[in-house]
Amino acid sequence: MSSTRDIDALIELMAKMPGLGPRSARRAVLHLIRKRALLLTPLADMMQQVAATARECLNCGNVGTSEVCDICASEARANGELCVVEDVADLWAMERAGVFKGRYHVLGGTLSALDAVGPDELRIPRLVDRVESEGVREVILALNATIDGQTTAHYIADQLEGRVALTSLAQGVPIGGELDYLDDGTITAALRARKAL
Repeated sequence: MSSTRDIDALIELMAKMPGLGPRSARRAVLHLIRKRALLLTPLADMMQQVAATARECLNCGNVGTSEVCDICASEARANGELCVVEDVADLWAMERAGVFKGRYHVLGGTLSALDAVGPDELRIPRLVDRVESEGVREVILALNATIDGQTTAHYIADQLEGRVALTSLAQGVPIGGELDYLDDGTITAALRARKAL
């Protein structure tokens, strides 16, 4: 019997995390073990608590510890703007920016014929229901600029045509970006979305 079986199992589990490979997972686990009282024990306790309490918001798909997230529960955020994102990570990124003050709708992915992901596998029917029942005036499509993201945006636009104002995030040169380092698609999008000064 190996004396490091449990540690090896923990390294294997950590290596399945996004952004961590076997070597990074090994370093992280060794660091946690060295800082057992400060990091490992509180982390294990918190992971157990989150595993027991985390759930998706029934309304928008955000992740929290109650059936309806704080954003959906806030009357101040019921301003008629609904921002559609692919994933909870995208919602959190938008919230970090602190600019958008409306509500969100998390699709849970994008349409993909190759992966057999259709509208019913996503929260698109729920989106249509929300537009009709919540007095939404504008739907902002904040989907990634990928083929699947754009396909999903077009599908949603077709479903909501004539019901609500539809907008999308601007695409193009990022602030501080240098043209020499940008890919052709980004430069093309930026040129097509140019505006008067």
